Order: sequence, then C-alpha cells, then structure tokens
Amino acid sequence: MNTLTGTGMLLRLALRRDRWMIAVWTVFTSVVPLGFVSAFNATAPTAAARQDYVDTSVHNTAFIIAYGPLHGSTLGQLVTWRAGFIPVIVGLVALLLMIRHTRSEEEAGRLELVGATAVGRHAGLAAALLSVLIGSAVVSTLSALALVSAGLGAGGAVVFGLGLLLTGCAFAAAGAIFAQLTAGAGAARGIAVVVLGAAFLVRGFASVSQQSGGSLGWLAWLSPVAWAGELRPYAGDRWWVAVPCLLAAAALVALAVALAGRRDLGSGMIQPRPGPAEAAAALRTPLALAWRLHRGALFSRLAGFAVVGYALGAVAESISHLLDNSGAAARDLLAGLGLRGSLLQQYVDGMMTLAAVVAAAYAIQAALRPRAEEVAGLAEPMLATSVRRLRWAWSHFLFALLGPTLGLAVFGAVLGLAHGINAGDVSGQVPAMLGAALVQLPAVWLFTGVAVALFGLLPRLSAWAFAALPLSLFLGWLGAELQLGAFVTGLSAFSHIPKLPAEPLNVLPLAVLSAMAAALIAAGSAGIRGRDLPIG
Repeated sequence: MNTLTGTGMLLRLALRRDRWMIAVWTVFTSVVPLGFVSAFNATAPTAAARQDYVDTSVHNTAFIIAYGPLHGSTLGQLVTWRAGFIPVIVGLVALLLMIRHTRSEEEAGRLELVGATAVGRHAGLAAALLSVLIGSAVVSTLSALALVSAGLGAGGAVVFGLGLLLTGCAFAAAGAIFAQLTAGAGAARGIAVVVLGAAFLVRGFASVSQQSGGSLGWLAWLSPVAWAGELRPYAGDRWWVAVPCLLAAAALVALAVALAGRRDLGSGMIQPRPGPAEAAAALRTPLALAWRLHRGALFSRLAGFAVVGYALGAVAESISHLLDNSGAAARDLLAGLGLRGSLLQQYVDGMMTLAAVVAAAYAIQAALRPRAEEVAGLAEPMLATSVRRLRWAWSHFLFALLGPTLGLAVFGAVLGLAHGINAGDVSGQVPAMLGAALVQLPAVWLFTGVAVALFGLLPRLSAWAFAALPLSLFLGWLGAELQLGAFVTGLSAFSHIPKLPAEPLNVLPLAVLSAMAAALIAAGSAGIRGRDLPIG
C-alpha cells in the first residue's frame, strides 16, 4: 500500500459533500460577468463613453484597490477588470474547502477512522486538493463559456478562466499548508482569512503603483489574487504568466506534503502552549473564561484594523487631488453612475464598508464560538455547575458586540489620524472618520443577531450565518452594479448605512437595523434557554 491508496474513494466522497457548494460557486462566478456585460452595454454603450469611464476609474484609488489595474477600454477589458473581486471569492472558497476536508476532518476524529482502513497517509490531503482543483476547473470553464456566450472573444475568455483556475490552485495549496500548522480548524481558518486579506491588500498596493507608474508593481507576483489580472485577458493575453504561477502552486503543495509527513495525526506544527494544572482565580467566571478564549483574536484584529487604517489613511490625501485631473466628462460620468461626493469621499465610503465587512465576519465568528464549544463537548462540564445557559452564552456574545465596536473605532480613529496629519487637520479628520466608521455598527450587529438567532433556534444551521454576509454584499454591491433595482439592493444591510461624511446622518435606518439586530438576539436568547445541548 502506498501513501495515495484510497485517494479515488475519498475524492468521490469529497465531491459528493461539496456538490452544492460547487454549484453555488459556479453559478455566482459565471453569472456576475454576464451581468457586467449587460451593465456596461447599458451605461457605456459607445467607445467614447467607455473611455470616459476609464478616465474616471484610473483616478479612483478605491476602484483600483478593489479590482486591480485597468489596461484598456474595450468591453472585454472592462468586464474582466470589474470582475477583479472574483479571485478573492475563489480563494476564500478554496481555502475553506481545503481546511474542511483536512483539519476539520482530523479534528472531528473521522480522518483517524478512515486512516485505520486501507488508506494511504497522504490520501486525504490528495483527495482534498483534487476536489478543490476540480471545483476550480469547473468554475474556470463555465466562466469562460459565459463570456463567450456574451459575444466576447474566446481567447480572452479562456485567459480569464485560466486566471481563476490558477487562483484556486494557489489557495488550495496554501490551505493545505495552513491545515498542517495548527491543531484546530478554527485557528487554520483564522490564518487563512488573514493571509487572504493580506494578499488582497498586496494586490491593491501593487495595482495603485502600476496605475500611477510607481516602482512597486512587482508586488503583484507575491499575491495569488493578482495573478488573474497579470494574465491580462483581452489586453494582450499573457499566457506565459501561467508557468511561474503553476510552479509556485506546485512548490506550496510540496511544502504541504512535507509538513504532513512530519507531524502526528491530530497535532499541528505549531503546538499550543500548555496551561497550568489549576485555573487562576481570574478564570472562575464564564466571562473571564470567554475573555481568555477571545482575547487573542480580539487583539490581532485590533492590530490589523490599526495597521490597515493607517495605511489607507496615509494615501487618502492624494485622492483629493485626483478629481482635478479627471475632467468634466469624468465628473458627469460619476454623477450618472450615482456616485456621491468627491473621489476622496467615495474612497472613504468604500474603505469604511470594507472595514465593516471584516468586522461583521469577526462578529459572526465570535457569536458562534459557543456552538464550537458545545460541539467539542466543552460546554457541558461548565453547564453541569451552577452556571446558567444564557450567562454562559452571553459571555461570548458580548465579544461579538463589543469586539467589532472596538475594531471599527480603532480603524476610523487611526485612518483619520493618518489622513489628518497629511492634510494638516487632525482635529477635524479624526472625529469625522471615527463617525464614518462607527455608523457601520448597526449593520454589523445585524449579522451578530443572525448568528445568535441561528445558534439559539436552529443550531445545526449555525454555520449558515457566514453565508448571510456575502449574500448581503452581493445584493447591495453587485445589485447596484448589475442594475437589479432598489428593492434588491435594499435587502443588503450595508445599503442603508449613511455614507458619512458625504451624506448627512440619517438616524432612522440605523434605528431600524439596531431594532432588527436586537429582535434577532432576543429570539436567539430565548431559543438557548429552551433547548437542550449540544445539538438542539
């Protein structure tokens, strides 16, 4: 028996488990480019209109950070550029699927049972890699076919699909490495999300440098998120870029295999530090224990918010000078697209929304920590004492409410400080940016409410709380791009947040979102009181 024996059987099992995820993944990545084709044909039907759009977009740093560098004004170039966020989605799904089929299976003990049969040591890792690669290949193929069906050239469509495939390969290999580093799936997912966010930011800085003629464009080669753009579909079709990207992905796979061969089943390369035999007096309450469990994630996210806020604030001053270079036609196009305020205000709005999304993801993760505790059997010993269920659960929910609040406050204050220093207006910019960040909180708390409600009422479906966040983004952000109508975009929580400082503060939508969040949390709390642990 070799180390890959049983790979085929495990691959079939993985594909069966992932069939719905792959179906949703495929539909999303193939429909969105079609929507962009329709949107550009409606808003910029002529070559002159598209050139005006390009003249505006290349001066919008928020656009360049979000989508990557823009290399032309043809329909194919614009569509594939605006689809520049899709590699991020592909990377996220690839990472989560890899960790699900490796570290999660190992943590649950199922991989050990499978390994006791005629299955090779690396069969599980190989099956997970192959399942993600097959899913990426399906996404790549159907995305290319979607562009061809819209009347765009086949060559550029294939290059665009190849870029998505390369992204899936790279992040699948990276996920395989993260699964070897930690002893728990939660820690592996945390590392994966941080690395994905770093790759997105690296692409953003590299793209801004490329677009402005700077010297940091080479950083794009360090980010798999940027590889699809480096292929330049419909802008030269640089096929040769695939070679170094594939070699890099192969090297990551080799490293993952080497790490898997050097550790014991159930352990990680990074061993947790053993604690004392007896708990300190400070850990004798549920809240103190929850603080011990959440503090690492809280401090790391606060540091991340501070670093990213400073970096984004440091470049914000240059945005205010770009509007003068865009021309009257560009300003008219901005108005026609419904974009409010100056480019600086649009930049601030985009960055605040991005920070709110990150805060919401953290809120969901913190709110679902009790579910992880009860599934792992750690909640029952505590609840066997005099600790009540709600007291135990709320010791975690507090971090889901207060953690994002602190994160957004740090992000807004640091961004305002960095921008204020450059603009010579620290006293004015710090409170303005702090307000623009904190106004996002009702939307963030709404996702906390969704997680708490699912945990209390439908605990088996708790993980679906994570799906609410990308769904809200899709309905709001892409709904506006694809002109789906006010009803559809209004289903997004973020669409109701006042765009400070470009818009006046409107308290009504914030009050409604807060009331909805409170109602969901109350319903979830009532469900926790009335159900059994651990599965409901």
